[in-house]
Amino acid sequence: MKKTGIDQQLIRDLAGILDETRLTEIEVEEGDLRIRVARQAPAVNAAFQAPPAPPAAAAPEPAAAESAKTAAASTPDVSKSAVPSPMVGTAYRASAPGSAPFIEVGQTVEKGQTLLIIEAMKTMNQIPSPRAGTVTAILFEDAQPVEFGEPLVVVE
Repeated sequence: MKKTGIDQQLIRDLAGILDETRLTEIEVEEGDLRIRVARQAPAVNAAFQAPPAPPAAAAPEPAAAESAKTAAASTPDVSKSAVPSPMVGTAYRASAPGSAPFIEVGQTVEKGQTLLIIEAMKTMNQIPSPRAGTVTAILFEDAQPVEFGEPLVVVE
């Protein structure tokens, strides 16, 4: 059998790193040998739920009930319009300290426009908007650690 010169154990090790870190792609280069291992990222179908309301000791006053209805109507539906984090890392609102943020609440964005950057393993990953719309909420602080699937920005 002819040997291809590719270290299959290295490929298995890289695939294991993908599984451990939940990355979708990894590439190594040594001399003239370059190996890239990638996988299709699973679709994120995160259902975000509001915490349950505390039990009421007594019926709320009519004015309080009306203001609660108004607040609920103006609260964005995070489960449908949130942009989730595609990876674990540190989220940044701007490309560099002191630079203008990529987006602000109320700003209109186009599909594919950079919303933020997530630093993962010393790599800056631009996170694009999945759809055109208006930014109604930014759900993270600058330089905040984020988890996979965590809602970051609401674009409606």
